[in-house]
Amino acid sequence: MAAPRATSLRRGIEILMALGNDEALERGGLGVVRIAELVGREKSQVSRALSALAESGLVDRDPDTRAYRLGWRLFGLAARSGQPRLVSAASGFLTALVAETGETAHLSVLQGGQVLTLLSQAPPSAITANGWSGRTVPVVCTSSGRVLLFDHDLPALRTLLDGTDFHRYGPRAPADLTELHRRIAAGRERGYAAVDEEFEPGLVGIAAPVRDIAGRIIAAVNVSGPKFRLGSRFSVTGEAVRRAAEALSESVFGEPDAPAAPASVTV
Repeated sequence: MAAPRATSLRRGIEILMALGNDEALERGGLGVVRIAELVGREKSQVSRALSALAESGLVDRDPDTRAYRLGWRLFGLAARSGQPRLVSAASGFLTALVAETGETAHLSVLQGGQVLTLLSQAPPSAITANGWSGRTVPVVCTSSGRVLLFDHDLPALRTLLDGTDFHRYGPRAPADLTELHRRIAAGRERGYAAVDEEFEPGLVGIAAPVRDIAGRIIAAVNVSGPKFRLGSRFSVTGEAVRRAAEALSESVFGEPDAPAAPASVTV
């Protein structure tokens, strides 16, 4: 009996992940046929799973389009997960950082080989990097990803990023794991990470770590924006981001212990 239940649970998770992707967000939901295509399951299986998820409030169905989308109960559960105090406190610090830098600010965490954005604040600008909350981006070519890997040594990076294709990212992304490790070390030395067109052309980002009372990195604060605005302000903006991350850390956890030198990390 355990195996069928595990299969049903896995199917439900696959469906929720599909409904959380960019396509579902842009289209305002997905139909049963499209969801079945994305998860590689039969339409009848997906339909039954969606009915169960809808009964629990984890998905909603639009009465007009008949498309499914993530339900409000799921958002309620998410609000109670992870570090709710950190997310709640971060809002004010991000708002202040936006006011100081004039760029979009984010709070992100590490999720496997990806960076998950928990919170995003944008300035009233015509050209901004909006719509990042809830999205994941690659860890290897983003400033927040760079910071979240500060405490990873080379063996730990190799374990985490085994099989990563470094050639599919932006024009200035690291060419391989060794180059990524060098860039991480440089960022750790100055206290913040800066990426220049590593994720996509014309986009730059700067990030600094949020540490708990034990000095462990649990999140990253970063700003991102177009290179023509932010590219000439790396140093000044980097110090602003570093101060914001340190202030957030101290606000939530108190003054953290000094971080130790990188050692092998269990991932």
